[in-house]
Amino acid sequence: MRYFRHLPILLLLLLLLPGSAAARWEGSPTLARIAEAGELRVGLSGDYKPFSWEEPEGHFEGLDVDLAEALAADLDARLVIVRTSWPTLMDDLASGKFDIAMGGISITEARAATAFFTDPLLSDGKAPIARCEDAKRFQTLDEIDREGVTVIVNPGGTNEQFARASISRATLILHTDNATIFEEIVEGRADVMITDAIETRIMAREHPELCAVNPDKPFTRAEKAYLLPQDEVFKMRVDDWLGRLEAIGALQQIIRKWTGIKPE
Repeated sequence: MRYFRHLPILLLLLLLLPGSAAARWEGSPTLARIAEAGELRVGLSGDYKPFSWEEPEGHFEGLDVDLAEALAADLDARLVIVRTSWPTLMDDLASGKFDIAMGGISITEARAATAFFTDPLLSDGKAPIARCEDAKRFQTLDEIDREGVTVIVNPGGTNEQFARASISRATLILHTDNATIFEEIVEGRADVMITDAIETRIMAREHPELCAVNPDKPFTRAEKAYLLPQDEVFKMRVDDWLGRLEAIGALQQIIRKWTGIKPE
């Protein structure tokens, strides 16, 4: 039971219910590897609250750390966290560095062209975050995309894709460390960042100087899911697990625990 120390009681009850383990899933190279090694390798960036982040001591915390532990337990495997990054995410998956990637990944056509996604966990979209005294200046994309405004973005993911597609007049700067990017706004070295609305809420709580701008009315809509190799049986197995969590309310409980919001 030492691997279950972070899991909610409701989730533990699910794992102990008779018949909660899948009967047998044939024909999956991923599941075969997991069973043979006795470990589930989960790719996490460790820089995106509330999904996953790395503490100074070196261990990972977050919504998807809880769910990674739960999935490993459901597969009767030991959890192994593999560090990945947004610029290398797809290459790391293709090279087999992990069995599944978690941590707030948005479903995109480009990613879906070479990989599978699980059923979505929640829906989100891009919204601004800025210093509170400037929040009224950045209500719309037109107000953000102006000369004299500095927009900061982390490279390699959907934030950069959105910024490059939407920003042409403002100054766009890349900041490679997502863990410190919001401090750049606090210190005045950037004016605004456009990221997932869920992250703007979390960062506004952590940095009182910052305000999430209209997070309930984001500029876009996208769904978050887990990224998988093109292994149909493995996808069915993980979707089955997610469905069982949702059926008893455990998935919703974990999402609310880390975000304060109920999934749509």
